[in-house]
Amino acid sequence: MDTMKVFAGTSNPSLAEKIVDYLGVQLGACKIISFPDGELMVKIDEDVRGCDVFVIQSTCDPVNHNLTELLIFIDCVRRASANRITAVLPYFGYARQDRKDEGRVPITAKLVANLITTAGADRVLAMDLHAAQVQGFFDLPVDHLAAEPVISYYLKKLNLEDPVLVSPDVGNVKRARAYAQRFETDLAIIDKRRVSGSDIVTENIIGNVKGRSVLMVDDLIATAGTVCNAAKLCKDQGAKYVCVAVTHPVLCGPAVERLKNAPIDRLVATDTIPLKPDAARELQNLTILTVSELLGEAMRRIHRDESVSSLFLT
Repeated sequence: MDTMKVFAGTSNPSLAEKIVDYLGVQLGACKIISFPDGELMVKIDEDVRGCDVFVIQSTCDPVNHNLTELLIFIDCVRRASANRITAVLPYFGYARQDRKDEGRVPITAKLVANLITTAGADRVLAMDLHAAQVQGFFDLPVDHLAAEPVISYYLKKLNLEDPVLVSPDVGNVKRARAYAQRFETDLAIIDKRRVSGSDIVTENIIGNVKGRSVLMVDDLIATAGTVCNAAKLCKDQGAKYVCVAVTHPVLCGPAVERLKNAPIDRLVATDTIPLKPDAARELQNLTILTVSELLGEAMRRIHRDESVSSLFLT
């Protein structure tokens, strides 16, 4: 591990500290300076020449600031003659803009992938991308981890009676099916229709939830319209318990207020994104799980040129 160097941006210092604790290494010394006009500068305070460097940065809110910081960090390390640079993205912002769903709109996920490649990254380690095809937007190796093992381990300890996995929309069926197979139970699907960027309409459930414990899984919660309406529909159709589990607690706009008033008995998320103060204060039913060991083990295996396939779902 002597040639392994781990650095972290300012987006999620708590997760970075947990990762290096697991790896048994020190977090790399650096300075990240913000000038009065908003410009950023990164300075590495230790030698990285010939080293295998990992840069940990979630491109969460403030998205553009954290993305720019990541790009500058990668460029800084490249110009310091690092042998290999891995961008570790616990949360990859802009992943939802992965296609042209109407005329005259960008495919921003591809643009961001190009920026990371151009900055000088040699590979990417990501966690639960919004759409699996985003891996193909990078012209470099991508290791795509899933938080499913961490979340499933916790959910199994709840010992819920007669569980049923529910996908809050059709696009999330593959992820929900993976959980259903691990729990050896049924899968139900919410039929929803999006009417705006923050509002959706849920119409019916494909499957039976009456008298059962619902486990609803998704990659992220943004404005919480999808999961809150889906939870209400499940309770209206006779579900006795609703547990919502997501990887990325984006929680923007009216999300906290919606989740606070929704018929959700338990809410589970991971620490890929630091929890906002109002969410930590208001959401009494929220449990945060750490993915630090999962990310740390993947980083260790990448450094040693070992397989990481056992750590993620295909």
